[in-house]
Amino acid sequence: MTSADTVVQAKQSPVARIAARAGGGALRVVLILVGLLWLMPTAGLLLSSLRDPSEVDISGWWKVFTDPGQLTFSGYDNLLGNQQITDSLWTTLAITVPATLLVVVIGALAGYAFAWMDFPGRDVWFLIVVGLLVVPIQVALIPVAKLFGEIGIFQTTTGVVLFHTAFGLPFAIFLLRNFFAEIPRELLEAARLDGAGELRLFLRVVMPLGGPAIASLGIFQFLWVWNDMLVALIFADSGNPPITVALQQQVRQFGNNIDILGPGAFVSMLIPLAVFFAFQRQFVAGVMAGAVK
Repeated sequence: MTSADTVVQAKQSPVARIAARAGGGALRVVLILVGLLWLMPTAGLLLSSLRDPSEVDISGWWKVFTDPGQLTFSGYDNLLGNQQITDSLWTTLAITVPATLLVVVIGALAGYAFAWMDFPGRDVWFLIVVGLLVVPIQVALIPVAKLFGEIGIFQTTTGVVLFHTAFGLPFAIFLLRNFFAEIPRELLEAARLDGAGELRLFLRVVMPLGGPAIASLGIFQFLWVWNDMLVALIFADSGNPPITVALQQQVRQFGNNIDILGPGAFVSMLIPLAVFFAFQRQFVAGVMAGAVK
């Protein structure tokens, strides 16, 4: 080892030195083991959903490896035959998709306005938006429920969408404003000299450059709304609830309807996982861009 290598190694952090000494192969093994531990609950849920309820009551899901004959798709057949569960999936989509699109569109427009447009009280309004980030959802449940009841949208899909949109906008505006503010001013000025108006500038320049941040925001919002239970339990229609509330209603007084809960819980995970993996590259790019900036 040369003196230069010794100096470089001395400047490295203790974690970096340990990783360098451990070698790439050993580090990969450790990361794979950590990943398997994180995936174990999901794998257990999948295998439990493929077992007969009588087997689930008397043994753990790991018994499948010694007795593969336990695996059956009868639970998923029962799930597809349960009208309440299938309707709840469509209700969840009807809530999640509009709530995500509204937050992304409105947040992007507001973020661009706060970053590059001059209007009276811009900084004050932005501070108000930042202040709304610390307002917990629980504080607004009763007042918003009374308001929605007076205007006739309490326990409706529209009410749930509006609630999620309202509480998702402060974070969306804060995130996108900070990302858009890092766009070089020269690039925007050049587009304005070419005759681009604000709308065309936003659609042709800002939106393509902000794609990673917008994708990250969309994934966060989609996962939050899809997995929400508190807001859905209060504001959604009890006769046609989202999947989280529908699964909670399957819990009996003296036991669980495991033949519905297991497959239903796993199916409810598939769509968020598909959305995440579909936009994985944009999500990672957005996170890395935010970390660098």
